[in-house]
Amino acid sequence: MEMRDIDDLPKNAANYMALTPLWFLERAATVHPTRKAVIHGSRTYTWLQTYQRCRRLASALSKRSIGVGSSVAIIAPNVPALYEAHFGIPMSGAVVNTINIRLNASTIAFLLGHSQSTIVIVDQEFFNLAEDALRIMKEKSQSNFTPPLVIVIADGSCNPETLEYALGQGAIEYEKFLESGDPDFAWKPPQDEWQSIALGYTSGTTASPKGVVLHHRGAYLMALSNPIIWEMNEGAVYLWTLPMFHCNGWCFPWTLAAVCGINICLRQVTAKGIYSAIAKYRVTHFCAAPVVLNSIVNASPEDTILPLPHVVRVMTAGAAPPPSVLSGMSQKGFRVTHTYGLSETYGPSTVCAWKPEWDSLPPETQARLNARQGVRYVGLECLDVISTQTGQPVPADGKTIGEIVFRGNIVMKGYLKNPKANEETFANGWFHSGDLGVKNPDGYIEIKDRSKDIIISGGENISSVEVENNLYLHPAVMEASVVARADERWGESPCAFVTLKPGVGKSDEQRLAEDIMKFCRSKMPAYWVPKSVIFGPLPKTATGKIQKHVLRAKAKELGPVRMSKL
Repeated sequence: MEMRDIDDLPKNAANYMALTPLWFLERAATVHPTRKAVIHGSRTYTWLQTYQRCRRLASALSKRSIGVGSSVAIIAPNVPALYEAHFGIPMSGAVVNTINIRLNASTIAFLLGHSQSTIVIVDQEFFNLAEDALRIMKEKSQSNFTPPLVIVIADGSCNPETLEYALGQGAIEYEKFLESGDPDFAWKPPQDEWQSIALGYTSGTTASPKGVVLHHRGAYLMALSNPIIWEMNEGAVYLWTLPMFHCNGWCFPWTLAAVCGINICLRQVTAKGIYSAIAKYRVTHFCAAPVVLNSIVNASPEDTILPLPHVVRVMTAGAAPPPSVLSGMSQKGFRVTHTYGLSETYGPSTVCAWKPEWDSLPPETQARLNARQGVRYVGLECLDVISTQTGQPVPADGKTIGEIVFRGNIVMKGYLKNPKANEETFANGWFHSGDLGVKNPDGYIEIKDRSKDIIISGGENISSVEVENNLYLHPAVMEASVVARADERWGESPCAFVTLKPGVGKSDEQRLAEDIMKFCRSKMPAYWVPKSVIFGPLPKTATGKIQKHVLRAKAKELGPVRMSKL
């Protein structure tokens, strides 16, 4: 039987418009035209100036025949031009393609080619990187290569010779490009909210990068979910420690316009820079991966400004943060909100929502509870943990492991030009994260591992995350990552790669390794204890995630753990 509504009233131009975060900028410029919007060193732009600059960018792009169906790439650290790109490029109808500055030239060449970016905006510090990428593209395409238009962003803190070189190679200076645009450009919002707003590539920790396509609707919903779950009020002062090129800065460029906040750009992220900005600008919020939190906790006294002048809220995601790091941040006066998500879910889309009844618990218990990935964002409709065998939800017992899956409006459109990957990732009406976890009795989910990172020792599953959390409790350990290593007796056993804290004596690594193993034996089941400990810096992706595939390759080179002859 056909279900009928109570009426047959149609949508019309007065009561229905496509959702897009672009209107937030127009509103901020109207409400607070003279309020500071973006601060970068000595440069400051108000909300009205920012809106005019974004309209100039959209206008200048339109004059170059950039519009719906075009992709514009930008290779830059956290500078005003990258913030403006999140509005100006979509205002032209095009898609903003933020590229990670830490990638190598061959990877960037692949991304530029795959995305068919017709314009590349690049910060002067990374012009040589872009030039190398374009050279690789030209060599691979032989004769039919049409180079994209290159626009270079000047920055007074950089070597002026790099700018002179870029201009000598035919690049257009960004400010000159803006001057060719109209500050009153009549930009048009998307007709359809399913229209693409952004393209970003997965960090490639597992395989070749995939192009994640996001739509205006999802960006709008995520931009408004962020301040709701993070107590981010009107006028918040936000420090850009998280790269805007990473998942579009978790949609915070659009959020900051919605709350009419202040963007503080940080070109180089250091613990000292973070503490200084908090003191100078009265920063209220910043986002950071656990690796950055670790550097804040372990910063030397001369790099810190403590006690903090006011409460600073920190959102962390990107990897499961060790409870010891969360505890260390709390002790320093930071209020940490732990979230979890992926590029495919517009950044973090679950939150470990803090409960008032946790306030009276011991700090160690609070940190352990807050280390969980939590519950769905207000803008996400469905989140579950399902059996990898049956596809059915696992019981909420905190023990049964399944795959974490998502469904809703803040799930990506799909991977660009990759139907096979889309078929797999959207199987049975869910977005499959590839992360393994449990559902606790209180409904909060908790990651136990990536599906490929589970260690199977003597038929028993070992969660590398749990072993790592215990390693972080050792007083000498700064960073730790655990992977499977072949083992003659057990098939596989945990192999720990460890970076020591500054000042820890490294002369007797054998004794230190034995001490770490002994420490682990006091904290976890015997079969979880790493059978080998390797010291040194940990390889990381361009977004600061530890590259476990590199460590797995190193563990393979070490050969199997030998069976004792005794």
